[in-house]
Amino acid sequence: MIVGPTAVGKTAAVLALARLRQISVISADSRQVYRGMDIGTAKPTLGERSRVPHYGLDLVDPGERYSAGHFAADAVRWLGAADPERQTVVVGGTGFYVRALADGLFREPPIDPTRRDRLRSWTANVGGLGRWASRLDSEYGGGGRQRAARTVEVSLLTGRPLSWWQEKARLEGAIEPFYIRLTVPRSVIRDRIEVRVSKMLEAGWVTEVERLLSSGVAPDAPGLDAVGYRDVVRYLAGDLTHSELGTAIVIATRRYAKRQETWFRHQLSGGNVVALDASDSPEFLAQRMVDLWNEQVN
Repeated sequence: MIVGPTAVGKTAAVLALARLRQISVISADSRQVYRGMDIGTAKPTLGERSRVPHYGLDLVDPGERYSAGHFAADAVRWLGAADPERQTVVVGGTGFYVRALADGLFREPPIDPTRRDRLRSWTANVGGLGRWASRLDSEYGGGGRQRAARTVEVSLLTGRPLSWWQEKARLEGAIEPFYIRLTVPRSVIRDRIEVRVSKMLEAGWVTEVERLLSSGVAPDAPGLDAVGYRDVVRYLAGDLTHSELGTAIVIATRRYAKRQETWFRHQLSGGNVVALDASDSPEFLAQRMVDLWNEQVN
Protein backbone atom coordinates (compact mmCIF):
# COMPACT_ATOMS: atom_id res chain seq x y z
CA MET A 1 0.00 0.00 0.00
CA ILE A 2 1.45 3.35 -1.10
CA VAL A 3 -0.13 6.17 0.90
CA GLY A 4 0.39 9.85 1.59
CA PRO A 5 -1.20 13.28 1.33
CA THR A 6 -2.49 14.88 -1.82
CA ALA A 7 0.22 16.22 -4.18
CA VAL A 8 2.99 14.25 -2.47
CA GLY A 9 3.74 12.40 -5.71
CA LYS A 10 2.00 9.03 -5.34
CA THR A 11 0.89 8.76 -8.98
CA ALA A 12 4.31 9.64 -10.39
CA ALA A 13 5.99 7.11 -8.12
CA VAL A 14 3.54 4.37 -9.07
CA LEU A 15 3.96 5.00 -12.79
CA ALA A 16 7.73 4.79 -12.30
CA LEU A 17 7.20 1.54 -10.37
CA ALA A 18 5.21 0.19 -13.31
CA ARG A 19 8.28 0.63 -15.50
CA LEU A 20 10.25 -1.67 -13.19
CA ARG A 21 7.72 -4.45 -12.65
CA GLN A 22 4.27 -5.57 -13.73
CA ILE A 23 1.66 -4.11 -11.38
CA SER A 24 -2.07 -3.53 -11.06
CA VAL A 25 -3.31 -0.53 -9.09
CA ILE A 26 -6.26 -0.21 -6.71
CA SER A 27 -7.10 3.44 -6.11
CA ALA A 28 -7.92 4.21 -2.46
CA ASP A 29 -9.25 7.68 -3.18
CA SER A 30 -12.76 8.62 -2.06
CA ARG A 31 -13.22 11.14 -4.89
CA GLN A 32 -11.76 9.24 -7.82
CA VAL A 33 -14.71 6.85 -7.50
CA TYR A 34 -16.95 9.53 -9.04
CA ARG A 35 -17.58 9.61 -12.77
CA GLY A 36 -16.99 12.94 -14.48
CA MET A 37 -14.71 14.21 -11.70
CA ASP A 38 -11.37 13.79 -13.44
CA ILE A 39 -9.44 17.04 -13.32
CA GLY A 40 -10.00 18.04 -9.70
CA THR A 41 -9.28 14.54 -8.40
CA ALA A 42 -6.05 14.14 -10.41
CA LYS A 43 -7.44 10.91 -11.82
CA PRO A 44 -4.98 8.88 -13.91
CA THR A 45 -5.32 9.64 -17.60
CA LEU A 46 -6.69 7.13 -20.09
CA GLY A 47 -3.15 6.68 -21.41
CA GLU A 48 -1.83 5.87 -17.96
CA ARG A 49 -4.67 3.43 -17.39
CA SER A 50 -3.94 1.71 -20.68
CA ARG A 51 -0.38 1.02 -19.49
CA VAL A 52 -1.30 0.02 -15.94
CA PRO A 53 -4.62 -1.68 -15.03
CA HIS A 54 -6.51 0.44 -12.48
CA TYR A 55 -9.40 -0.49 -10.19
CA GLY A 56 -11.51 1.86 -8.08
CA LEU A 57 -12.10 4.60 -10.66
CA ASP A 58 -15.44 5.86 -12.06
CA LEU A 59 -17.64 3.62 -9.91
CA VAL A 60 -20.60 5.90 -9.11
CA ASP A 61 -22.15 9.15 -10.26
CA PRO A 62 -21.74 12.34 -8.22
CA GLY A 63 -24.65 12.45 -5.81
CA GLU A 64 -24.39 8.76 -4.90
CA ARG A 65 -22.87 7.60 -1.63
CA TYR A 66 -19.83 5.35 -1.63
CA SER A 67 -18.43 4.38 1.76
CA ALA A 68 -15.23 2.86 3.11
CA GLY A 69 -17.22 -0.34 3.60
CA HIS A 70 -18.16 -0.37 -0.08
CA PHE A 71 -14.52 0.17 -0.96
CA ALA A 72 -13.34 -2.70 1.24
CA ALA A 73 -15.89 -5.09 -0.29
CA ASP A 74 -15.00 -4.02 -3.84
CA ALA A 75 -11.26 -4.12 -3.15
CA VAL A 76 -11.47 -7.71 -1.95
CA ARG A 77 -13.16 -8.58 -5.23
CA TRP A 78 -10.56 -6.64 -7.26
CA LEU A 79 -7.75 -8.41 -5.44
CA GLY A 80 -9.26 -11.72 -6.45
CA ALA A 81 -9.78 -10.65 -10.05
CA ALA A 82 -6.35 -9.05 -10.61
CA ASP A 83 -3.90 -10.62 -13.03
CA PRO A 84 -1.79 -13.03 -10.93
CA GLU A 85 1.23 -12.13 -13.05
CA ARG A 86 1.00 -8.57 -11.76
CA GLN A 87 1.67 -7.38 -8.23
CA THR A 88 -1.32 -5.50 -6.82
CA VAL A 89 -0.54 -2.10 -5.33
CA VAL A 90 -3.10 -0.10 -3.34
CA VAL A 91 -2.49 3.63 -3.79
CA GLY A 92 -4.28 6.57 -2.22
CA GLY A 93 -4.75 9.22 0.38
CA THR A 94 -8.11 8.27 1.90
CA GLY A 95 -7.07 6.81 5.22
CA PHE A 96 -10.46 5.34 6.05
CA TYR A 97 -10.42 3.34 2.80
CA VAL A 98 -6.96 2.01 3.56
CA ARG A 99 -7.96 1.12 7.11
CA ALA A 100 -11.21 -0.55 6.01
CA LEU A 101 -9.34 -2.87 3.65
CA ALA A 102 -6.45 -3.59 6.02
CA ASP A 103 -8.60 -4.21 9.09
CA GLY A 104 -11.09 -6.53 7.45
CA LEU A 105 -14.51 -6.13 5.92
CA PHE A 106 -17.35 -4.93 8.13
CA ARG A 107 -20.39 -7.01 7.20
CA GLU A 108 -23.45 -5.09 8.25
CA PRO A 109 -26.31 -7.10 9.76
CA PRO A 110 -29.72 -6.87 8.03
CA ILE A 111 -31.30 -3.42 8.48
CA ASP A 112 -34.91 -2.50 7.79
CA PRO A 113 -34.73 -0.38 4.60
CA THR A 114 -37.68 1.79 5.70
CA ARG A 115 -35.97 2.71 8.97
CA ARG A 116 -32.72 3.35 7.08
CA ASP A 117 -34.46 5.71 4.61
CA ARG A 118 -36.18 7.61 7.43
CA LEU A 119 -32.92 8.01 9.31
CA ARG A 120 -31.06 9.17 6.20
CA SER A 121 -33.73 11.81 5.58
CA TRP A 122 -33.14 13.07 9.11
CA THR A 123 -29.31 13.05 8.95
CA ALA A 124 -29.42 14.92 5.62
CA ASN A 125 -30.84 17.97 7.38
CA VAL A 126 -29.69 17.84 11.00
CA GLY A 127 -26.92 20.11 12.25
CA GLY A 128 -24.04 19.05 14.48
CA LEU A 129 -24.01 15.52 13.10
CA GLY A 130 -20.44 14.99 14.26
CA ARG A 131 -21.49 15.54 17.88
CA TRP A 132 -24.20 12.88 17.51
CA ALA A 133 -21.62 10.49 16.07
CA SER A 134 -19.24 11.13 18.97
CA ARG A 135 -21.97 10.46 21.53
CA LEU A 136 -23.02 7.22 19.86
CA ASP A 137 -19.50 5.93 19.20
CA SER A 138 -16.67 6.91 21.53
CA GLU A 139 -14.14 5.84 18.88
CA TYR A 140 -15.51 8.23 16.25
CA GLY A 141 -12.58 10.36 15.13
CA GLY A 142 -14.15 12.73 12.64
CA GLY A 143 -13.86 12.51 8.88
CA GLY A 144 -16.65 14.59 7.38
CA ARG A 145 -20.41 14.61 7.25
CA GLN A 146 -20.76 11.37 5.26
CA ARG A 147 -18.72 9.41 7.79
CA ALA A 148 -20.62 11.00 10.68
CA ALA A 149 -23.93 10.01 9.07
CA ARG A 150 -22.69 6.47 8.58
CA THR A 151 -21.59 6.25 12.23
CA VAL A 152 -24.99 7.46 13.43
CA GLU A 153 -26.85 5.13 11.07
CA VAL A 154 -25.00 1.97 12.08
CA SER A 155 -25.09 2.79 15.80
CA LEU A 156 -28.83 3.49 15.90
CA LEU A 157 -30.01 0.76 13.54
CA THR A 158 -27.83 -2.11 14.79
CA GLY A 159 -27.61 -1.26 18.47
CA ARG A 160 -23.80 -1.32 18.40
CA PRO A 161 -21.30 1.39 17.42
CA LEU A 162 -19.57 1.27 14.05
CA SER A 163 -16.20 0.84 15.79
CA TRP A 164 -17.49 -2.38 17.41
CA TRP A 165 -18.37 -3.86 14.03
CA GLN A 166 -15.02 -2.78 12.58
CA GLU A 167 -13.12 -4.40 15.44
CA LYS A 168 -15.15 -7.59 14.98
CA ALA A 169 -14.23 -7.62 11.29
CA ARG A 170 -10.56 -7.06 12.12
CA LEU A 171 -10.49 -9.97 14.55
CA GLU A 172 -12.27 -12.27 12.09
CA GLY A 173 -9.80 -11.82 9.30
CA ALA A 174 -7.63 -8.86 8.47
CA ILE A 175 -4.85 -8.73 5.89
CA GLU A 176 -1.30 -7.66 6.71
CA PRO A 177 -0.30 -4.93 4.26
CA PHE A 178 3.17 -3.51 3.76
CA TYR A 179 2.92 0.29 3.75
CA ILE A 180 5.06 2.80 1.92
CA ARG A 181 4.19 6.20 3.41
CA LEU A 182 5.33 9.04 1.15
CA THR A 183 6.09 12.32 2.84
CA VAL A 184 7.86 15.59 2.04
CA PRO A 185 8.75 18.72 4.03
CA ARG A 186 5.79 21.04 4.51
CA SER A 187 7.35 23.75 2.33
CA VAL A 188 7.62 21.29 -0.55
CA ILE A 189 4.00 20.13 -0.30
CA ARG A 190 2.83 23.75 -0.17
CA ASP A 191 4.68 24.56 -3.40
CA ARG A 192 3.49 21.38 -5.12
CA ILE A 193 -0.12 22.11 -4.20
CA GLU A 194 0.09 25.63 -5.61
CA VAL A 195 1.50 24.36 -8.92
CA ARG A 196 -1.01 21.51 -9.05
CA VAL A 197 -4.04 23.74 -8.47
CA SER A 198 -2.88 26.16 -11.14
CA LYS A 199 -2.52 23.34 -13.67
CA MET A 200 -5.94 21.91 -12.78
CA LEU A 201 -7.64 25.26 -13.32
CA GLU A 202 -5.81 25.70 -16.63
CA ALA A 203 -6.94 22.20 -17.66
CA GLY A 204 -10.62 23.15 -17.30
CA TRP A 205 -11.62 22.33 -13.74
CA VAL A 206 -14.33 25.02 -13.72
CA THR A 207 -15.80 23.70 -16.97
CA GLU A 208 -15.81 20.19 -15.51
CA VAL A 209 -17.92 21.34 -12.55
CA GLU A 210 -20.20 23.41 -14.80
CA ARG A 211 -20.89 20.28 -16.84
CA LEU A 212 -21.76 18.28 -13.72
CA LEU A 213 -24.12 20.95 -12.40
CA SER A 214 -25.82 21.35 -15.78
CA SER A 215 -26.42 17.57 -15.86
CA GLY A 216 -28.51 17.86 -12.71
CA VAL A 217 -25.97 17.13 -9.97
CA ALA A 218 -26.86 19.17 -6.87
CA PRO A 219 -24.24 21.71 -5.72
CA ASP A 220 -24.01 20.00 -2.31
CA ALA A 221 -24.14 16.43 -3.63
CA PRO A 222 -21.70 13.79 -2.38
CA GLY A 223 -18.65 14.19 -4.57
CA LEU A 224 -18.97 17.92 -5.09
CA ASP A 225 -18.33 18.40 -1.38
CA ALA A 226 -14.71 17.38 -2.04
CA VAL A 227 -11.80 19.72 -1.35
CA GLY A 228 -11.53 22.21 -4.20
CA TYR A 229 -14.82 21.24 -5.83
CA ARG A 230 -16.84 23.05 -3.20
CA ASP A 231 -14.81 26.21 -3.94
CA VAL A 232 -15.46 25.91 -7.67
CA VAL A 233 -19.17 25.54 -6.87
CA ARG A 234 -18.98 28.71 -4.76
CA TYR A 235 -17.25 30.52 -7.65
CA LEU A 236 -19.95 29.47 -10.11
CA ALA A 237 -22.58 30.67 -7.63
CA GLY A 238 -20.91 34.08 -7.54
CA ASP A 239 -19.58 33.77 -3.99
CA LEU A 240 -15.93 33.93 -5.10
CA THR A 241 -14.22 36.05 -7.72
CA HIS A 242 -11.89 34.52 -10.30
CA SER A 243 -8.86 35.88 -8.47
CA GLU A 244 -10.10 34.43 -5.17
CA LEU A 245 -10.83 30.96 -6.53
CA GLY A 246 -7.26 29.67 -6.88
CA THR A 247 -6.26 30.99 -3.47
CA ALA A 248 -9.28 29.39 -1.79
CA ILE A 249 -8.53 26.00 -3.34
CA VAL A 250 -4.84 26.18 -2.41
CA ILE A 251 -5.64 27.01 1.21
CA ALA A 252 -8.26 24.25 1.50
CA THR A 253 -5.95 21.70 -0.14
CA ARG A 254 -3.04 22.57 2.14
CA ARG A 255 -5.24 22.09 5.18
CA TYR A 256 -6.49 18.78 3.84
CA ALA A 257 -2.96 17.57 3.11
CA LYS A 258 -1.93 18.45 6.66
CA ARG A 259 -4.83 16.40 8.05
CA GLN A 260 -3.91 13.47 5.82
CA GLU A 261 -0.27 13.61 6.85
CA THR A 262 -1.25 13.68 10.53
CA TRP A 263 -3.63 10.75 10.10
CA PHE A 264 -1.11 8.54 8.33
CA ARG A 265 1.67 9.43 10.76
CA HIS A 266 -0.41 8.52 13.82
CA GLN A 267 -2.53 5.69 12.45
CA LEU A 268 0.16 3.76 10.60
CA SER A 269 3.15 2.65 12.61
CA GLY A 270 5.27 -0.42 13.27
CA GLY A 271 7.60 -2.63 11.31
CA ASN A 272 5.28 -2.92 8.32
CA VAL A 273 5.44 0.84 7.61
CA VAL A 274 8.33 2.57 5.86
CA ALA A 275 8.36 6.34 5.34
CA LEU A 276 10.10 7.59 2.21
CA ASP A 277 10.99 11.18 1.40
CA ALA A 278 9.15 11.88 -1.85
CA SER A 279 11.43 14.84 -2.56
CA ASP A 280 13.53 12.29 -4.43
CA SER A 281 12.75 11.49 -8.06
CA PRO A 282 9.92 9.07 -8.89
CA GLU A 283 12.46 6.72 -10.43
CA PHE A 284 14.56 6.64 -7.25
CA LEU A 285 11.45 6.09 -5.13
CA ALA A 286 10.27 3.26 -7.37
CA GLN A 287 13.59 1.43 -7.13
CA ARG A 288 13.61 1.93 -3.37
CA MET A 289 10.09 0.44 -3.17
CA VAL A 290 11.20 -2.62 -5.13
CA ASP A 291 14.20 -3.11 -2.83
CA LEU A 292 12.09 -2.70 0.32
CA TRP A 293 9.47 -5.16 -0.91
CA ASN A 294 12.12 -7.73 -1.79
CA GLU A 295 13.56 -7.36 1.71
CA GLN A 296 10.07 -7.78 3.18
CA VAL A 297 9.23 -11.01 1.40
CA ASN A 298 12.67 -12.65 1.59
